[in-house]
This record gives sequence, C-alpha cells and structure tokens, in this order.
Amino acid sequence: MDQKDENLEIAKGIYWVGAVDWNLRDFHGYATPRGGTYNAYLIIDEKITLIDTVKAEFASEMIERIRRIVNPSKIDYVISNHVEMDHSSGLPALMELAKDATVFCTKHGKAGLNEYYESGGCSNWNFEVVKTGDELNIGSRNMMFIETPMLHWPDSMQTYLKEDKILFSNDAFGQHLATSTRFEDEVEGGAMEDAAIYYANILMPFGSKVIKYAEKVTELGLEFDMIAPSHGVIWREDPSRIIDAYLKWAQKEVVPKVLIIYDTMWNSTEIMAKEILEGVREGGVEARLFHLRKNDWSMMVKELMYSPVIAIGSPTMHGTMFYTVSGFLTYMRGLRPKDKSAVVFGSYGWGGGAVKGIEEILEKARFDIVEPGLQAKYRPYEDDLRACRELGIRLAELALKKSSYLRPAR
Repeated sequence: MDQKDENLEIAKGIYWVGAVDWNLRDFHGYATPRGGTYNAYLIIDEKITLIDTVKAEFASEMIERIRRIVNPSKIDYVISNHVEMDHSSGLPALMELAKDATVFCTKHGKAGLNEYYESGGCSNWNFEVVKTGDELNIGSRNMMFIETPMLHWPDSMQTYLKEDKILFSNDAFGQHLATSTRFEDEVEGGAMEDAAIYYANILMPFGSKVIKYAEKVTELGLEFDMIAPSHGVIWREDPSRIIDAYLKWAQKEVVPKVLIIYDTMWNSTEIMAKEILEGVREGGVEARLFHLRKNDWSMMVKELMYSPVIAIGSPTMHGTMFYTVSGFLTYMRGLRPKDKSAVVFGSYGWGGGAVKGIEEILEKARFDIVEPGLQAKYRPYEDDLRACRELGIRLAELALKKSSYLRPAR
C-alpha cells in the first residue's frame, strides 16, 4: 500500500480507510472498465466512528489502514449506511475486532444485516436503529442520519457530519473509478462522466426518489463542503455540482440525439442501421450507432439517458429477435427509462418475428412506438435503403421536437 493512501486524512481527524479495486470489470452486469473503489471513513473523536466497510475480500486491507491510525478494538460506533455486500461484507471481520462497537443503521438495515450475516456473528452485535433527523454526538462533532429508501435499496441512508459539512452519501453521487487519488478535482478531466454512467445504470429507475431527496435536503437546510460517496472519488470542489447533475438526470433533461442500437448476422441489419444514421445526420441531429456485441451495454444506457429517441434493430433468428437484442432489452427494461420514443427495424429471410417481438417488449416498457417497424427481406435494396434514410430524417425531427419539449426552461 502507498504510504500517502494508507493514512489519507480527507479533513481534520477524518480518514479514508477503504480499498481500490483496480481489476473490477463487472459490477452485477454493469461494465466497469475503469475499476472501482469501496470507500470507508474513520473519524477520530471522543467516540471513534467508522462509516461503512468494504467488500469482504478487501476487509484485511481496510483493517490494516485502520490499524495504522488506531487499534480497531477501540472503535465505538460503526455506521452502516447500506447493507449491500460491496459495503457490508467486510463488517463481520471488523466486528470480530471491535466487539463492543454499536452498529447504527435503519430499521431495514438491521433486518438486512441479520439476514446476510446470521452465521457471521451478527446476533451478538449491538444495534441502534435510526431514522431521518436522529443525531449522534461523538464528542466535538454531531452526526445526523438521513433515510434514503430506494436510493437504491429500502435500507439506504446517508450520514451528515454537521460541524464539517460533510455528507457521507453512500451509493448516491458515486462512480466506478479506480484511481490513486481520492478527490474528484484531482482526476484528469473530472469524474462527472463516470458519475453519469453510474447514475444511468444504478439509480435511473429512482428519479422520483432523487427529486424527493433534494427537497428533503433543502427542507433540512443542509450545506455541503464535501460529499464523500462509497464508490469513487470525493466531491470537494463545489460539491453542489453533482447534486445539480442528479436533478437534471432525474428530471429527464435530454438533448437532440438519436440512438441506433442493433445486432446483425449477415450485415443486412447493419446496412439498415447505417442508412438510418445517415438520415438522422441529414436531419441535422446527432446520431450514435452501437453494435450490441462490440459495445458495453452500460455505456449505451448512459447515452439513452440523454436521448429522447431510440431505434433498435435485429435480424430474425429462429422466429424471434437475436439473443443479444433480447438481453439488452431485459437489461434496459430493469432501469425503467421514461419518456422515450422508439422505432424498430430489422431483416429476415423466409419468416419474420424479430420486429414484432421487440415492439411488444418496448410497449410493455412504456416506450412510445412512433411508427410500424421497418423490415427488409434477406438484404436491403434501393427501396429499403431509401425507406431507412427517410426514417432517419423523421427520427431527427422527432428528437428536435422532444428535446425542446422535455428540456426544463432555463
């Protein structure tokens, strides 16, 4: 471990004691090509307090970081903001050393921890259940708890250190990003793009909860000098930037853009996709083309967050859509994008089926199917290509109209 990282003091008496997962490449289906972190924070005061732990395989690393600051057995309080195992599975190892520590969590958090770690000794832990507005004095500092149910689990909460104006935000405002620095302003190019990918693939289904959360923060009159999430780097330079970004994403602010997502067997569907793209370009709107076997689905979802219109293409195989198209639609449906318009296209040989099947899924996901699917038999010829280009022009017009309609007034 790097000496600077071992005892990283992010504010007076407050230390980062987490772990960097340089080799993380997949987070329950979400591609993480830039790695990730599991952040835990140690506060030295009259009552020594640890906020969150790390994934189990990194528990010894976290404990060693703590040990270089204080004997882990002297920890008085452990705050568990979220029971998902990337945050909590290091807790049993920590509690073996901090046997007298009290664990603070929500009602759902206590239930979840007991479910996960029944065999890990949690029956012997001292639990304290908290709710929004409850405070904990640790000496010269006071901590306030904020329940954030379904951001993104029922048990989720955040912890606000009042005197230092630091929000320990758990999964909100994070990024999957491995770096040797701990602060966003020290990352070349910043981390906003990584935060957008993170939001789109984890928090997009909960946009209404994000808006209610922002209202609650305003009601509580909280101010932030620093936002310290459980993944990625810490926001300390104008941390309100990331809150403002979350509100924009939650309010479904979009730009004029059309996504064209497809897979292909013998290039017929790909030819159609590229011709649709040319039509969109001719219509004066940005188009993005994604081959499903050559691009990360999680990056496509981030683009979808900004795009009001999507075209999905597939060849017909065994009377239905190509397997990658089916998989992507399943992944996308789970994230529940809203206010999206769509059109379907594809190619077939002696019998179709892909276009109809995709349309049925999109309708169930509450996409607005703007016109009947476009199909080419065997391969697209001149009339098919003309139809694809004209479709692209219409999609560009729709994207311009929807972005004007959906974008909040400034």
